Amino acid sequence: MKNISRRTAIKSVLAGGAALAVSGIDATTSATRKTAEQPLKGNIRHSVSKWCFGSYDLDEFCKICKRIGIESVELLDPKDWPTVQKNGLTVAMAQGAGLGIDRGFADPSLHNELVASYEKVIPMVAEAGLTNLICFSGRRNGLTDLQGWENCEKGLKRITPIAEKHNVVLTMELLNSVGHKDYLCDHTVWGSELCRRVGSPNFKLLYDIYHMQIMEGNIIENIRKYHPFFSHIHTGGSPGRAEIDETQELYYPAIMRALIDTGYKGFVGQEFVPKQEDKIASLEKCIRICDV
Repeated sequence: MKNISRRTAIKSVLAGGAALAVSGIDATTSATRKTAEQPLKGNIRHSVSKWCFGSYDLDEFCKICKRIGIESVELLDPKDWPTVQKNGLTVAMAQGAGLGIDRGFADPSLHNELVASYEKVIPMVAEAGLTNLICFSGRRNGLTDLQGWENCEKGLKRITPIAEKHNVVLTMELLNSVGHKDYLCDHTVWGSELCRRVGSPNFKLLYDIYHMQIMEGNIIENIRKYHPFFSHIHTGGSPGRAEIDETQELYYPAIMRALIDTGYKGFVGQEFVPKQEDKIASLEKCIRICDV
């Protein structure tokens, strides 16, 4: 199956989202009735990435998520935060600062622009009562691991003081460097060492299980070893980023139990792209797979 990224327009997702928007919340009545009858266990804090559901109306989507038992809709810009919050949900991973996945802190020539952007958005995150703000290493562009660490450390240390002041956690996402060609922060050990070098409790990692399965595998052992550096988790079926069910190669109930055993208190964000026709039923199914 073809790898999918947030930068790719998924025609099937858009079509499915449009159909759901026409039918409204009633399209999910069977799923939401089941949720009402069988509440979630509460051991995992559930979130979902909005981009996976294409152009589906955010307000309607939030209402559906709340009925399912999801606490957060994430990877949204500041203009969208009020819509989520008015529905009684939060934004577990905010975005809105930076220059995108490819242009990050590995490139010193971008530091001034990046710092200015994060200095503007960090107080906005705090004012909205949110915690995590995503950031990226950017491309390697021929750098050694050491040069990458040094460049990222230098740039990040310019903004961690303001993050600490506002109690915001800058969170660098671990991504595979196959689909996101040449991305630097593509292994857990590399990201964890960067956390150690930056040396701030307000700089951590977004551990994306889908991406790290592609790059290194050994998911449960790496969760056990590196979990102190994680502020957020993402799911996704591998291969192909579809549902996290029996069609893919990882067993998520065991992964979630391992995560709980570490004492992790953050959110788990569903970031799969549904293949099933009923996108919301697919979302609830995957939430319940993780609800151990």
